[in-house]
Formats: sequence, structure tokens, C-alpha cells
Amino acid sequence: MKDLQTVNVEATVHGRYLMRAVATGEVAPLLVGFHGYGENAGRLYESIIEIPGIIEWNVVVVQALHPFYNTRTGEVVANWMTKLDREVAIADNVRYVGDAVANARSRLDIAGPTVFLGFSQGTAMAYRAAVAPGSVCDAVIALAGDVPAEIEPGTGTALRVLIGCGESDEWYDGAKMEADLARLRTLGADVETCVFEGGHEWTPRFRSACREFLGGLRA
Repeated sequence: MKDLQTVNVEATVHGRYLMRAVATGEVAPLLVGFHGYGENAGRLYESIIEIPGIIEWNVVVVQALHPFYNTRTGEVVANWMTKLDREVAIADNVRYVGDAVANARSRLDIAGPTVFLGFSQGTAMAYRAAVAPGSVCDAVIALAGDVPAEIEPGTGTALRVLIGCGESDEWYDGAKMEADLARLRTLGADVETCVFEGGHEWTPRFRSACREFLGGLRA
């Protein structure tokens, strides 16, 4: 095995996103969602549309490029990456998301802020996409997921950020949130937090915080 080489080969694959526009002829801001591990775009969309006032926003949810079956239900779900060829996957994902968002923007009448929202594993993708060169993003909503390690001071953005953290979340706890707060402030971000009763999940309290945060951006 010592003479065995690993070679990465660039490939073209097709991803997908779900899109819900506001009423025909109206302009509106844009919310772009990124689902968690073992989820899909449809499942995150169902969580997003329960945010009060979201009917006034164009909504796009990007599905990760790596599908697999939920062996219990047979549902097709996806994930953003594994530890295998991680750096290559990050570059592929950032490029794919940029293309998906640009495609969606060409189909929508957009006026006002653009917000990236990530849940769990999708939170890292939201942060990466937000700070990517050429990205059009004004704010990030991060629920139950941390800031990826490769985003360092000097990345270059002054985003507004809302972090959601469940008091009983075993994956993203208060200590991780505090570490993210410190890192984001070194990046120049303006950060708000919502600590709610619950675990690794969406709750009515967090949806209310999203409504207030999005309303403040529009104001």
C-alpha cells in the first residue's frame, strides 16, 4: 500500500435548490437556506416557512451535493462533506453555492438584504458562502452550528449575525457559542444571540428571534 497514490479528478455534477418567490410583480429581500446533515432542502424549507413574516421574503434552499438514503425511512437526504478530501469538497461546495445563488437571483425580483441561514452542518456552509469572494450577503442566521475553522481574521466582511443555541443542545453548546462570538467579533461581525429552551432543533422562540432579526435588517 505504500506505493498507492490518491488522485483527485474534477467532475461536473448537478445540484438543486428549492425556490419560493413572493407574489408576481413584487420585489422582496432574499433568504438562502442550507440544511443540516442527513436532511434535504425540502425539510429545511418546511422549518423556514414557519418563521413569522417570511411570506414577505423570497426563499431559496440549496441542497447539498452528496445524497444518500436514510436507511430507516428510505428518504433521500444529503450532506455537505465528510473528512475525506475535505479541502477539495469545501472549494467545490463554495463554488456550487455561488452558482446556485447567482442562478436564483437571475430568476427573482430582489430588493433589500440577502441573508444566508444555516442549520447544524449547514451553518458552516452558510458562513463559508457568506464570506466567499464575490458573495452578495448582508447577514447570517446560524442555528446549532459553529463557525468553520478556516474563516480567520482578515477574511473580510462586516456581517450581521444571529446565533441560535438550545440550552440542552449536546452538539452545539454554550461554550461553543461563546467561542464563536469571540471569533466573529475579530472578523468585525455584529453578533446577536438567541439562547432558547430546547436542543438541536428549531423552536418557536428561535423563529421569533429570526422574525425580529430579519425585520431589523429591512428597517
